[in-house]
Amino acid sequence: MKYIFSRRDFLQHVGKISLAGAGAYGLTSMLHGCISADISSTLSQVSRHSGSIINVAKAGIKTFDDFTPEQEYYIGRTVGALILEKYKPYDNTEVTRYVNILGQTIARASDLPETFNGYHFLVLDSNEINAFATPSGLIFITRGMLGCCADEGELAAVLAHEVGHVQLKHGLQAIKKGRFTEFGSILAMETTKALTDSEVAQLVESFEGTISDITTTMINNGYSRSFEVDADKSAAIIMGRVGYNPTSLITMLEAMDAKLQPGGRDFAKTHPSPSSRINYLAKRITTEQDPETPDARARRFREAMKIS
Repeated sequence: MKYIFSRRDFLQHVGKISLAGAGAYGLTSMLHGCISADISSTLSQVSRHSGSIINVAKAGIKTFDDFTPEQEYYIGRTVGALILEKYKPYDNTEVTRYVNILGQTIARASDLPETFNGYHFLVLDSNEINAFATPSGLIFITRGMLGCCADEGELAAVLAHEVGHVQLKHGLQAIKKGRFTEFGSILAMETTKALTDSEVAQLVESFEGTISDITTTMINNGYSRSFEVDADKSAAIIMGRVGYNPTSLITMLEAMDAKLQPGGRDFAKTHPSPSSRINYLAKRITTEQDPETPDARARRFREAMKIS
């Protein structure tokens, strides 16, 4: 099996603004190529065919700050593959295109407007209310989350929050500190000799642990309250730069608070309660001016979401 993830192919399948929605299932097939039920075996193949693990685990990585944008991308695409093992993409070209265009606009107004292979947005075919952002900028949002959005401003709030996680590198910070030591020790001589089978096995195990650290935090446990607050802060700033009212963060959370079921396995499980975030934001976001949504913005939201 070949593992080809060129910039051209990736953009063609996921789509930036000009290609948004061109192939949600292209992204699925490409990311599924990274992962199978036997993750250790597959990651070993990835290390041999695409250099993913080798490129991530260069000697000298001591903290998450030491990862290069390219190394962050290799981690992010593998996390994305695991997300697509759990969720199917939503087969709706118009919605995918619309979310991509809005997402790219939001991302370019962030403090990290460019990543190694760019930001990419995909809608997941799930009723769960949730959204995920991998290192390097693969952002997933469920149909259930879209259903909580009453207008484009609220959707922008969700995407800006996820972009905030990316620019603050919250995914990489989920990696246990011991992983960095493992990478460095295994590949300390990587530039002068080929790795033995035993060293490759150690490297695969370490890489697998790294991905597990991130996905466990993102999908099962959730980020800390402080990380969520920081992502909210970033989202408010980004939204203001693009021209969206940051109060949409509050109305979005209010809609979610009304729909979430306590003890559920979606957002309710992995995030602080919406009410606690609402209280925090209400003290810091001015609500003095609340302009009406421009007609063009409201119209494109209705058309994309097929709202009458």
